Amino acid sequence: MDEKMKEMICIGASVAAHCQPCLAYHAKKGREAGLSPEEIKQCVEIGEMVGKGAQNAIRKFANEVLNHEDK
Repeated sequence: MDEKMKEMICIGASVAAHCQPCLAYHAKKGREAGLSPEEIKQCVEIGEMVGKGAQNAIRKFANEVLNHEDK
């Protein structure tokens, strides 16, 4: 895997993890590796989608746990 691909993954993961210092660091490293602003934006959008999926899953799980405790 080349550096550009690694930084793309790290940018998306930083967004999904809500890690601001990570995102700043990896966006800079991504630019240094040759990522365009559009590519970085796409990585951010993918990270947001992953984060939303995880948020929806934990909300559903929490509701199941709470409903189970009520019974």
